[in-house]
Amino acid sequence: MIIYETTAKEAVNIIKSGDRVFIHTAAAAPAQLIQAMTDRHDELENVEIISAHTEGEVPYADDAYARSFSINCFFVGHNMRAHVQRGRAHYIPIFLSEIPELFRSRKMPIDVALVTVSVPNDKGFCSLGCSVDISDAAIDTARYVIAQINPNMPFVHGNGIIHLSRIHACVHVDEPLFEMKINTITDTEKSIGKHIAGLVEDGATLQMGIGGIPNAALSYLTNHKNLGVHTEMCSDGIIDLVETGIINGSKKVTEPGKVVSGFAFGTKRIYNFIDKNPIVNLKDVGYVNDTRTIRQNPKVTSINSAIEIDLYGQVCADSIGTKHYSGVGGQMDFIRGATLSKGGKAILALPSRTSKDIPRIVPTLKMGASVVTTRAHVQYIVTEFGIASLYAKNLKERARAMISIAHPNDREFLCREVYKNSKIMV
Repeated sequence: MIIYETTAKEAVNIIKSGDRVFIHTAAAAPAQLIQAMTDRHDELENVEIISAHTEGEVPYADDAYARSFSINCFFVGHNMRAHVQRGRAHYIPIFLSEIPELFRSRKMPIDVALVTVSVPNDKGFCSLGCSVDISDAAIDTARYVIAQINPNMPFVHGNGIIHLSRIHACVHVDEPLFEMKINTITDTEKSIGKHIAGLVEDGATLQMGIGGIPNAALSYLTNHKNLGVHTEMCSDGIIDLVETGIINGSKKVTEPGKVVSGFAFGTKRIYNFIDKNPIVNLKDVGYVNDTRTIRQNPKVTSINSAIEIDLYGQVCADSIGTKHYSGVGGQMDFIRGATLSKGGKAILALPSRTSKDIPRIVPTLKMGASVVTTRAHVQYIVTEFGIASLYAKNLKERARAMISIAHPNDREFLCREVYKNSKIMV
C-alpha cells in the first residue's frame, strides 16, 4: 500500500490490528499521526506501541484504549511516567546502544514507523532532523513508514536521511517542534557545574545530558581549548562554545571537527543551529553509544546524573524505589567508554539533596531501587560540596569520600550507618 500526500486520518489506515508501531523520539514525535491513530481505536486491537522518550500528548495511553493499544517504553519520560507506574504501560530496561540492533536483527520487528521529517531537498531526500538515535533503525526496518513533513524540522547531516520513495504515506503539517523550557541555573547547579568544569581538561571529548547541571558545567568552560563533542544528546548549551571555537573537535579521533550526537533537544535555537550545519552529524546510537566508538576519542569526559547513590558507589538512575522514573539510557555506554578512553573521566553529578530536602547520598539504596551503574564502574561523584574520586578505592575510602560531599546535615547520620551496617569507622 502506497499513499503519498494525504491526510493523517487516511495515512494511519495502514496500521492494522496486531501491528507493532514505533513512534519517533523526543521533539520529533508526530502529534497529528499519533492522534489520528488513537482516533481509530474502535477499529484496532492489540497494537503494540514502541517508544523511547517522546514529547507531547500520549492519548493512546488512556485506560479506555487498553484493548486497542499496549505500550512498551525503552525510556520513561514525563508524559508516560504515571502510566508506567500504574501498570498501563511497561518499561524495558536496556542500554540505548543495543536498541537499534533489536530492530535490525528482527528480534523486535517494526511494522509501522510514525515519524516527522524535514521538507525534502531537490533530490527527494528528507531528514529525520533532530532525532536520529534509535529512529534511524526503525525506519530502515519498518514495513511501512508514515511521515509528517514539517518545514520546522531541520535538515541535519548524518544517518537520518530518508528518500520520499521509502515513505508510504506523508502528511504535510506546519507546527513548531517541541521545545524544552530552559530554567535559570540555580546556585547549587552552578557549584556542581564549577566542580565538573575543573575536571575537564583541554582537548577533552564531551558527553553531557540535559538540564541545569550540564548547562552550568558548559558555562564554566569558556577558558578551555580544543574541546570536542561525541554525545548521546546535545542541547543549547554547546552553541556558544562552538561559535567561539572552544568546541572545535580538533583532537577527536572519530569524526574530527564534527559535533556528533544521537539527537538534539532544547529550544528553537538548537534546532536552527543544527539545520544544514556541516559540522553537526546526528547518527544512529548503535554507533554513537558504542563503547568501541567512544573509547577511541581522547580524554572522553562523560557527565551524567543520578537519582541517588549509596556510600560505596552504587548508582540508581532510573527509579525511585520500585517506581520507574526514567530509563537506563546511555549512561553505562558512556561511563564505560569514558573509563576506557585514554585520559577519560566518568562523572556522575547530583545535588546532595532533592528539592524536598531528601538526601540523595544514602547508606543503602531504597528498597526496590534499580542499579544502573555498578560500584565497579564509577569514577567521580560530584555534588555542590565537592568531588569524590571512588575509582580503585576500598569500601572505607569510598564511604569517607562520599560522606565528604554529602549535605553537612546528613554526614553524622551517614557515619553512624556505615558503622552499623559494615563496622567501618570513617
